[in-house]
Amino acid sequence: MASTAPAAVIVMAAGKGTRMRSATPKVLHAIGGRTLLDHAVTAARGLDPQYLAVVVRHERDAVVAHLAQVAPQALAVDQDEVPGTGRAVACGLAALPEDLTGGVVVTSGDVPLLDTATLEALVAQHAERGDAVTVLTTELEDPGGYGRVLREPDGAVGAIVEERDATQAQRAVREVNAGVYVFDAEHLRQALATLGTDNDQGEVYLTDVVAHAHRAGHPTSALVVDDHWLVQGCNDRAQLAELGAELNRRVLSGWMAQGVGVVDPASAWVDVTVELAQDVLLEPGVLLRGRTRLGQGVRVGAYAILEDVEIPPGAVVPPFSHLGADDTGGER
Repeated sequence: MASTAPAAVIVMAAGKGTRMRSATPKVLHAIGGRTLLDHAVTAARGLDPQYLAVVVRHERDAVVAHLAQVAPQALAVDQDEVPGTGRAVACGLAALPEDLTGGVVVTSGDVPLLDTATLEALVAQHAERGDAVTVLTTELEDPGGYGRVLREPDGAVGAIVEERDATQAQRAVREVNAGVYVFDAEHLRQALATLGTDNDQGEVYLTDVVAHAHRAGHPTSALVVDDHWLVQGCNDRAQLAELGAELNRRVLSGWMAQGVGVVDPASAWVDVTVELAQDVLLEPGVLLRGRTRLGQGVRVGAYAILEDVEIPPGAVVPPFSHLGADDTGGER
């Protein structure tokens, strides 16, 4: 395990996701061939933490069953009836060893483009500075709906205030909280014990831990990411579509940089789990799903759909083909 690896990662995945208007829990909606939760735990696993805990509540059985498939080493932790992110993290922390020390990363199950590299940078800053709390932030032209990051003159993060509770002057701040943190385990444990629900929502806010640390004289800081997509959360179907399109654009850009030809990137869709060799050519409207593997020089005709198949080098897949694992002798 790397020296900067956190002691634990806690992924918050207990929310209802009411605005999705779906019988499916929000974190089980998928983009790029993975559920939102799978994207979150994949990024978290890349940190090589000692413990990975996922806090669940809404439709918990479905979420836990999925978690067992995509991250069997993760610990599913139930949040009780007390609402709020602070309570979610308290439940997650309570499921870990009482003598846990070191960094505790907290992230959410609905931020699918957040990657391991960004989390590593946050963890590194936390370790280098010896922070009690290190926060991931970004700056938005329109920060509406997000918690505002309140900086001290020396650059330290003094507090994070939710928009509902912010003054007019505070709402003018463009630096916003991404909902991703690294906490010192000991301080987090102490601070969570002091949190109340004296706010507009009547919830236990995890953000109050930041102000608690600052008041106690502990160092705090923020890592600002320029790429706001990395911290974009998913709350409704429109955001799910936007995030899916942006993820697909990045996947295709990555493959093109490695020598894959894509005739029309606006219409081709490739899951993050697909593997492509050099000089593969994808014609317009191609859809590649699951564990599909294409050998060198494969040409995929327009509007072909391939799912969990392996195509040998030099092969040509005719337009409008629909191939599944059974069509190539593989297994679904």
